[in-house]
Amino acid sequence: MLTFVLVIISGMKDLKLEMSKKYLKSFNPVDLLRTKKVLKHNPNLPIPDIATRNSVITMHAYTAHSSEFIENLQSEDIAISKFEADKNYWLNLDIINQKSVEDLGNNIGLHPLIIEDILSDNQRPKADEIDNLYTCVLHMLYYNEDSHSVESEQVTFVLGKNFLITFQDDAIRDLFDPIRERIKLPNTRIRLAGSDYLMYSLIDIIVDNYFVVLDKLALQIEEAEEKILTISSIDYTMKQINEIRKELMFFKRNVTPVRELLSAVIRSETVLIHSTNIKYFKDIYDHIVQANDLCETYRDVIANIRDLYFSRSNMKMNEVMKFLAIVTTLLAPATVIGGIFGMNFDKIPYLHDQNGFWIATFLMISIPVLMLYYFHKKGWF
Repeated sequence: MLTFVLVIISGMKDLKLEMSKKYLKSFNPVDLLRTKKVLKHNPNLPIPDIATRNSVITMHAYTAHSSEFIENLQSEDIAISKFEADKNYWLNLDIINQKSVEDLGNNIGLHPLIIEDILSDNQRPKADEIDNLYTCVLHMLYYNEDSHSVESEQVTFVLGKNFLITFQDDAIRDLFDPIRERIKLPNTRIRLAGSDYLMYSLIDIIVDNYFVVLDKLALQIEEAEEKILTISSIDYTMKQINEIRKELMFFKRNVTPVRELLSAVIRSETVLIHSTNIKYFKDIYDHIVQANDLCETYRDVIANIRDLYFSRSNMKMNEVMKFLAIVTTLLAPATVIGGIFGMNFDKIPYLHDQNGFWIATFLMISIPVLMLYYFHKKGWF
């Protein structure tokens, strides 16, 4: 009997432990903040489903007078030794797959640290030169019209002597189509220049899209401000303000390091980026500084809108309290008169008078009317 009881107690302890693990795992205090996107900062997290999706590899091979586009390439078929010296190559890998990236990296000779950066999710924007290859990591930002939120996609650039490899995880949304169209046109600057100019063009179009995202956020800010000034019920507006503030934080966290990235590119002495093209990266640097300044301005604006919200809330509360104070004050004479005539004394003036009721009623009405006249004359309402 004792053994049976001990077995039951042990089983209950194991069940309790398993249930605790289950519910503690689902009960994440960070999730309660509903700012997962803002607080997500671990670069060692792999991209979800990294080994279950098939990568799509395409290649542009071009010179000043010819251009060739090849799609549906396999990682094992690509090797630097096959690249012609008089051509420039742009390899683009869509949908990050661990096997494809590792196979392509081994064929081209990518350092393990570069492969790790490619396979990591939410890597901080940076630029570095490893084994005669110049790498840049930054984020393409999109504005989701349905959820009214900013979404990001990590893009990694690997620049070689006459080739550029780009790694991105979203095969549907892409900002690079205008560059692909320009490569098809003969004798364009992008065809005449080297792979470093191609990298500049791709980074430039990413940075230009930052302003598109900022314009969408600016429209949300204007809408929130108009709602505060025109709508009496502003509970939803405060929620919208908090959401915009979170999106601006997310935007700043992804865009601010790009300034350091471009500064590193401009100051680098790598032979992979020609000195004649440094001025183009300086132009992007000016744009990213402007984007950061706009983001700071919008953060100040949204802070002012929050102050405006609280001012409106306080004004509304003050109006309610003012109304209640006036009502209480007007009812005070009636309360005093009723309390006097309701006292338990045998001898009270006009208590047994036949006109006592009408006298009390007249006082209860006339005194508040006189008080209203006095308050109005004083300009209190």
